[in-house]
Amino acid sequence: MYYVGMISEKLRFLRACRSQPVDATPVWFMRQAGRYMAEYRELRKTHSILALAKTPELACEVTLQPVRALPIDAAILFADILLVLEPMGLKLRFAPGPTISNPVRTEADIKRLKVKDAAAELDCVFQAVKLIRRETEGKVGLIGFAGAPFTVASYMIEGGHSDHYKLTKAMMTDRPDLWDLLMKKVRVVTAEYLEAQVKAGAQAVQLFDSWIGVLSPDQYRRHVRPHSKWILDRLEKSGVPVISFGTDTNGFLEDFASAGGSVIGVDWRIDMDVARRRIGKKAVQGNLDPILLFSGKKALKAAVKDIIDRNGGRSGHIFNLGHGILPTTPVDTVKMVADWVHEFSRK
Repeated sequence: MYYVGMISEKLRFLRACRSQPVDATPVWFMRQAGRYMAEYRELRKTHSILALAKTPELACEVTLQPVRALPIDAAILFADILLVLEPMGLKLRFAPGPTISNPVRTEADIKRLKVKDAAAELDCVFQAVKLIRRETEGKVGLIGFAGAPFTVASYMIEGGHSDHYKLTKAMMTDRPDLWDLLMKKVRVVTAEYLEAQVKAGAQAVQLFDSWIGVLSPDQYRRHVRPHSKWILDRLEKSGVPVISFGTDTNGFLEDFASAGGSVIGVDWRIDMDVARRRIGKKAVQGNLDPILLFSGKKALKAAVKDIIDRNGGRSGHIFNLGHGILPTTPVDTVKMVADWVHEFSRK
C-alpha cells in the first residue's frame, strides 16, 4: 500500500502541481487513453467501456498505453466519471453514449440513492490504481479522478448527455431544496471515492466539471460552488495535489478558482497569461484547443509555443489540452506536441 508521505517530489508533474521549480514544463493530455489509439480500439473490439473500466488488469493496460507511446509526465487512471452512479442505485449503460434508465427527478428518487459504503463498491477501480502505481512508480505521476457534483448530477437528472440541461436547471432554480439534497449525496460519495484512490496510490486527483460552463455566474456561486468547495477542501487534507477542471469557466473564473484545488484547469477560450492573472498564485493546467491537433505543423507548433511563452517561465504550469483528445487525433501529432512542450520550456 502507498501512503501520501511516499510521494516522490522528483517527478516534474508533482513538482509543478506544487508550484515548485522544474527542468521543463510537464505535459499530459486529458483522454490520453482512448479511441485515437490503435491499441485501445483493438481492446474495444472485445470489451465494452464498462468492462475495461471495471477489470483492474484491463484498466491498467489502457492507462499505460499512452505512457508507453508518448513522452508524457503523468498517467491518468482509465475509468469513467459515471462509475459512481451504479453503487448509488442507478442503471447505467453506454449505447454508445451514457444512458441512465432510472434518472433522478423527484424527492423519492433522491432519497432512494445510496450513499453509505457506495464508494467502497468500486474496489475494482482501487485495485486498478494499485496495479498502475506499481508500473509507473518513479517514472510518471499517477492521477486519479472523479466527476464534480454538478456534472454528475446533471447526468443523473437528464438521464444522459443534454444540450440545454433543462431538467437540471429546473431542479436547481425551482426546487433548490431537492437540488441541495442531491448534491450533498453526490459530494459525499465523490469525496470518499477520491480518498480511496489516494489510499490505493494515486499521487494527484482531478475533479472534472465538464459541463460547468452552461451555468451563469450566479447559478455557479449559489448552487454549485459550495458543494465543489466541500469536496476540494476535504481532498486537500489528503496531502496530494488536487486539480479542479472545468470548461468554459471564463465568466466566473475567479469564483471557480476560489472553490479550491491546488491546480486550476483552464480551457482554450482564454490566454494563459490572462488566466494566471485572474487565478492568482495557484498552479494552472492547460490550455491548447484539442481541434488544433488537426492543424498543420507550423500553426500547431506556434500555438504550443505561444502557451509556453505566455506562461513566462513561471512555476506551476502543467501543459494540457483545454478538454479531451478527440477520437481521430493522430497519435504522432500528440507525441510532437509533448516533445515541443519539453523543448520550448527546458531550463
